[in-house]
Amino acid sequence: MKELDMTMKTALDTVRLARHGKRPTTRDYIDAMIDDFVELHGDRRFADDPAMVAGIGFLEGVPVTILGQQKGRNVKENIRRNFGMAHPEGYRKALRLMQQAERFGRPIITLIDTPGAYPGIGAEERGQAEAIAVNLYEMSGLRVPIVACVTGEGGSGGALGIAVADRVFMLSNAIYSVISPEGCASILWKDTGRTADAAEALRLTARDLKELQVIDGIIPEPDPGAHEFPAETARRLKKTLLQTLRELLDLDPDALLQQRYVKFRSMGIYTK
Repeated sequence: MKELDMTMKTALDTVRLARHGKRPTTRDYIDAMIDDFVELHGDRRFADDPAMVAGIGFLEGVPVTILGQQKGRNVKENIRRNFGMAHPEGYRKALRLMQQAERFGRPIITLIDTPGAYPGIGAEERGQAEAIAVNLYEMSGLRVPIVACVTGEGGSGGALGIAVADRVFMLSNAIYSVISPEGCASILWKDTGRTADAAEALRLTARDLKELQVIDGIIPEPDPGAHEFPAETARRLKKTLLQTLRELLDLDPDALLQQRYVKFRSMGIYTK
């Protein structure tokens, strides 16, 4: 098993790997890492959203709430999971369980893998933007540790809706961006043939985002990627999550919130 040399790939290569059809899904990671997982359903307002998986379990004996967007393995499942694009009820389910985690003092793990929040008419009528905005606000004040990892696609507000965390990691072949390269090329140049240029310009790779201090760390995938070595990738993810949670669980909740506040307020400030 070789280690992946991230300097040898283009940004578009990374986009393709992040979308690889065999890439492990959120539920694959949960099954590999979490003992006694119990999935919980529904937002208590409208419906359950299969595009957002959430529940409770144990990470090496540590009780956790874990959630994330869920893609499908085939056309039928992808239609049921809406290709990992959650509706507002998905974000409200996530928030309901994160608030439950705070009440019981459980740390929270979020796994991000979505091309974006679903932009359909029904989703907008039920308050898609409001649901995501409320999550951003409420997550900033939860008094339990939150650790997030972008495992595949981290698309726009759909990713941010569960990404306000004390520590944010990315797998080395994941991407995290405000827009897809195809959408960016279409808007900027009216030419989807320039998708590769857009992917480079967006600086959406883990290496770019670590350099920009948007994320806290990169979890390396074995070469050629998580799709070929899902068990080893899950082992590395679990090790990072466990180590990080143990550090954060030692912090006083007030100190935890202050660090979270400073972390996000510092983003976007650069000096030459």
